[in-house]
Amino acid sequence: MIGFIRKLLKDRRGNALAIACACMPLVIGAAGLATDTIEWTLWKRQLQRAADSAAFAGVYDRASANGATTNTPTAVCNDLAVNLHTWMNLTGTSPCTGGVGSYTSISYPAGANAFTSNQVRVTLSIQQRLPFSSMFMSTAPVITASATAASVAAGGSPCMLALASSGTGIDNSGNTTVAAPTCIFYSDSASSNSASAGGSSSVTARAIAGVGGIASSDNWHVQNYLPYSPSLPDPFAPPSATAVTPDLNDMHCAGHWTAAHGSNPATWVYDDLTEDTDMASATYLDSNNVLRTGANCWKSVSVGSNRSLTVPPNFGPLYVNGGNVDLQGAFSCAACTIVMTNKDPSPTATIGRFSSNAQATNNITAPTSGTYNHIAVYQDRRSTGGTNKINGGSGNVIGGVVYFPKGTLWLNGTGNAVSLCSMFVANNLVFNGTGNIAISSADDASCSGILPPSNSITIVRLVA
Repeated sequence: MIGFIRKLLKDRRGNALAIACACMPLVIGAAGLATDTIEWTLWKRQLQRAADSAAFAGVYDRASANGATTNTPTAVCNDLAVNLHTWMNLTGTSPCTGGVGSYTSISYPAGANAFTSNQVRVTLSIQQRLPFSSMFMSTAPVITASATAASVAAGGSPCMLALASSGTGIDNSGNTTVAAPTCIFYSDSASSNSASAGGSSSVTARAIAGVGGIASSDNWHVQNYLPYSPSLPDPFAPPSATAVTPDLNDMHCAGHWTAAHGSNPATWVYDDLTEDTDMASATYLDSNNVLRTGANCWKSVSVGSNRSLTVPPNFGPLYVNGGNVDLQGAFSCAACTIVMTNKDPSPTATIGRFSSNAQATNNITAPTSGTYNHIAVYQDRRSTGGTNKINGGSGNVIGGVVYFPKGTLWLNGTGNAVSLCSMFVANNLVFNGTGNIAISSADDASCSGILPPSNSITIVRLVA
């Protein structure tokens, strides 16, 4: 018996199995902990992503409400519901109600510096059972994620603002060279290609920004790409503090009497405004084709090739009642605004369009006070769209805001077009042609008073 035991002790054939059996608890434990770690990391990542997105949603809500937080919790909860829908299906709870799956806090920290505003901090805490660790833990661990987002000043003012919410808001696919080094091109389109530059075009600007995506291109020569930025509201539509609505009572459309229509002062007519020589004797044009004061409303305005029409300085709004503006010759309008509107208050009243060809030598500067302060060309928001064209030549100078909120504005450069201190606001902006267009923004000292004061562009970013 003793000999058998000694022989058994010397036998090594079963050692591997014995060692494996002894180590099996450690192997199973390591595998279980690895599984729990992966699951924990996945849940943490999902929760962090949801917190980041919810913080962004909160900032966008505050930005649209001028900093107010009244509806911010609702915006945060709606975003959480979208990002945590799988979790909701598993737990049966909403992210903003109950215990497990609810956000623990939402706060609005003050900006850490002058470059941030509308801060929103979202902290999420979720308690979830882990498959392996739960066998040894009486209470499930709490997973926490926190994110703080804010509006961050990106600097600069937009000299190009496309208001369209879809499609390509800014399109520079021709051969035009645009030099606007101090301003930002901004597209409100949420499209994946909200602003594009192709062909042989070249755009120099401080930045190209958009609500949607912006494809990198050698045609853009910018300091910054700013995709996925907050939408910029129409600066001249309610509820903006700078909103402009034409005063239809200020349109004196039936008070123009001309000698060509007889000598009876009771015979008042309402005409198209042209530079034709047969109108030189009219009471609203002098011998130099300079518009007299008091005649501020016309069916249409046209200046033929090799003709000229001058609006006296500080004339006030030049109303166009339902008709078009067609400029082919020399047109001068200092401290005045061309207002394309309609005296008929109907929301479907006809609104004219604007066209300036390449041979035109226009010199239009906006007033620096009054209803149309800083606005050179204004199209009524009742417009149904259509295309407006500024075919720029070397004599084309526009100082002020050019406003076509419902229409497309084509900027066709031919030669060296000079726009000086300009801001173009349209539903869509399209550059074409083969020339050069130079644009200065409100950030240029030389544009002080001509354009609205500089308003820094903001983008939404995580700050903590």
